Amino acid sequence: METKKVWFVTGASKGLGLALIKKLLEQNYRVAATTRNTKSLLSEIGESSDAFLPLEVNLTDPENVKSAIVKTIEHFGQLDVVVNNAGYGQIGTLEELSDKEARANFDINVFGTLNVIRNAMPYLRQQKSGHIFNISSIGGYSGNFPGWGIYCATKFAVAGLTESLAEEIKGFGVKATVVYPGYFRTDFLSKDSVKTPENVIEEYETARNSEQAHLDEINGNQPNDPQKGAEALIAISEVENPPVHFLLGSGTDEFLNNKIKTITGDAEKWSKLTFSTVI
Repeated sequence: METKKVWFVTGASKGLGLALIKKLLEQNYRVAATTRNTKSLLSEIGESSDAFLPLEVNLTDPENVKSAIVKTIEHFGQLDVVVNNAGYGQIGTLEELSDKEARANFDINVFGTLNVIRNAMPYLRQQKSGHIFNISSIGGYSGNFPGWGIYCATKFAVAGLTESLAEEIKGFGVKATVVYPGYFRTDFLSKDSVKTPENVIEEYETARNSEQAHLDEINGNQPNDPQKGAEALIAISEVENPPVHFLLGSGTDEFLNNKIKTITGDAEKWSKLTFSTVI
């Protein structure tokens, strides 16, 4: 019987991450699941076993991440699929958010992802196979969400580094995919899961309206099912030539089309100036 792949999933204690590890275990994959505190994972899934390894990991600590990768390989004997899913939403306009608040969001959403990539790639490169999923957001493709600029910037960074990663590692037989989830019915938009600015500037009425719409109206009414999202990721992991860019969920096509239309429109309108620089 074929030995199922080993997955390493960060941000696994809730939302899409939790839905994914449950689906993986149902389908007899083996899973190392990381979180800041394993208590909820142990409650949801159970103790460590031949198929499941819960790990308490601080993604901003490179040595801690390295240890988690080593433990995964020691436990399962291999590593095949990495999912960089950990992250959080930071609300606030660019003027409002302090340097500390902005850097904290980048530390988890971007540098945490880089820490995992740096420590997983030596194994994947050596075995000449593997797949890295970096979970961005539709806000990592279209940034026109007032009050979400820093969060969108972190997710744009995830998309950009994944494009480069895909080119850097394809010669080793390793794949990379950036995933742009739309609105999924998880607790991502709950008041306990997103951070708001410490120093609010009330004049930013548009940003406040966007913030309230996400927290009070969109939250709990998202159109997409995280379990079906998990199934889609598993399906992508099994194809020979996976996409570098993967839109996940209903509504993402609208953001895609609107941005293409906007960029194309601007390019056409300003083409005379664009090409005015030719010597």
